Amino acid sequence: MRTLDILVLVATLGCLVAYGVWKGRGSRNVQGFLLADRRLPWYAVALSIMATQASAITFTSTPGQAYADGMRFVQYYFGLPIAMVILCVTVVPLYRKLGVFTAYEFLEHRFDLKTRALTAFLFLVQRGLGAGMTIYAPSLILSVMLGWDIRWTSAAIGGAIIIYMTTGGVKAVNWADVQQLTIIMAGMMVAFLVTFFIIPDDVGIVDAFRIAGVNGRLNAVDFTFDLSNRYTFWSGLIGGLFIALAYFGTDQSQVQRYLTGASLTQSRLGLLFNGMAKVPMQFFILLIGVMVFVVYQFERPPVFFNPVVVEKIRSGPHADAFAEAERKYAAAHEAQQSSYREFLAARKEGNAGREEEVRGAIAEQTEMKASARESARAAIVADDPTVDPNDTNYIFLTYVLTYLPAGFVGLVFACVFAASMSSSSGELSSLATCSVVDVYKRLIRREANDRHILLVSRIAMAGWGVYAIVFSQYAARLGSLIEAVNIIGSLFYGSMLGIFVVAFFMRSVGGTAVFWSVFAGEAAVFACFLWTDISWLWYNVVGCIVVIASSFVFEIVVPRRN
Repeated sequence: MRTLDILVLVATLGCLVAYGVWKGRGSRNVQGFLLADRRLPWYAVALSIMATQASAITFTSTPGQAYADGMRFVQYYFGLPIAMVILCVTVVPLYRKLGVFTAYEFLEHRFDLKTRALTAFLFLVQRGLGAGMTIYAPSLILSVMLGWDIRWTSAAIGGAIIIYMTTGGVKAVNWADVQQLTIIMAGMMVAFLVTFFIIPDDVGIVDAFRIAGVNGRLNAVDFTFDLSNRYTFWSGLIGGLFIALAYFGTDQSQVQRYLTGASLTQSRLGLLFNGMAKVPMQFFILLIGVMVFVVYQFERPPVFFNPVVVEKIRSGPHADAFAEAERKYAAAHEAQQSSYREFLAARKEGNAGREEEVRGAIAEQTEMKASARESARAAIVADDPTVDPNDTNYIFLTYVLTYLPAGFVGLVFACVFAASMSSSSGELSSLATCSVVDVYKRLIRREANDRHILLVSRIAMAGWGVYAIVFSQYAARLGSLIEAVNIIGSLFYGSMLGIFVVAFFMRSVGGTAVFWSVFAGEAAVFACFLWTDISWLWYNVVGCIVVIASSFVFEIVVPRRN
């Protein structure tokens, strides 16, 4: 990075941290530290919810996901707006009425202590793993930028987040999120607009989208019904609805965001705004990836996007094999540039026959490039079997470092770090709240005073931060981060949602029945994960249905104690 970029990065992050600490001043009791005294306006609630979702993973991995796989990932969010309406009618009024700190307090009111404790445990496991992923993503950026070992960078990032979070509390987090999301979207807009200046002058905006379309990158909606296909209209609408209900209705990292609202109306408005804005925002981020793909159809991309790995193999025993793969890739790329111009010319002339012929040539050249990339990956793995052969997470970073002007590179990286700060601090806060309220205060020190619980809350945040740092060391081989973090959540969300559905709508079912049904639900989900090709979006449906059905059965089979 250039000096100006470093200055922009440091200044932006310094201002964000200072603003968050300043807004968080006065949080001297448990309610203020964990729930911001329940006084935040709806727009702070809404933007905090969006910022917590929009982790650094979103801004590093999602454009790369679109580059490699097109726009179809946006279908994952199709069920979100419906979920927001359902939650505003059912869950939010009840949580506000009970005055709970966590969603799992409600389960003890409805069932018993063991069901509350089990659900809290499921949350702590899956969200703790997710927190590790959100620390890993910016650590990945620093390792590429500075050439440092990612283990050291993840420890440095995690340590900074722990310090920031434990000083300001949730009030600092939420208000910092408002500023962070604004800067994030400004930086992503810059990255998007720059693509139009890089594309050759003889290729217009419409032409750029035609090139993306002929390569299958504008596949935003797929109406086929296929359980093994990860992203379709139906998996997004049904599976996405279930995961959104589970995420926003049972995951403390989101529940805590809207519990800070100044009133029921403010909380509802925050959720509804998120439901309206999330799909367009995700579409825009994916579109950035598509435009980066178009840029790299005219600017030669590297055969492999991880520069540290490329530099290493060029001095190793498999350097010749890698160089041959690069040569074949470059030759196919040069030929494809000519084919694109022939395709656009045929399209403008209305020559359908010639257009179809050139499409075939483009497809063949794409296969040649894919084959060359596979050869490069094979050489990389042969050189070092421990290297991750998936470079999706490096695509957008390479584009930013290569093409954005001085100053804007620092802004984009500041966006990524700001996203990491908002999402990680939100997750650590929710993990600490659940640990303290549902475990420590309920099971260990029931008579502890407010000052003691406040101290334990700060310690819990730091402890979960260390846990997340440790897990982040093992995240490098999980492929696309945006998929990995959602797969982890989907292993648990279905069962958690099933518990709450039973709590709301099956009044005859008791705590013992739903307690044992959770184990049946998790067994079914992990069976799908290990032994079937069913898309992870459907895990949420499977887990929820199995818990509901098992609860009904266990209520009949297992006698309820008085």
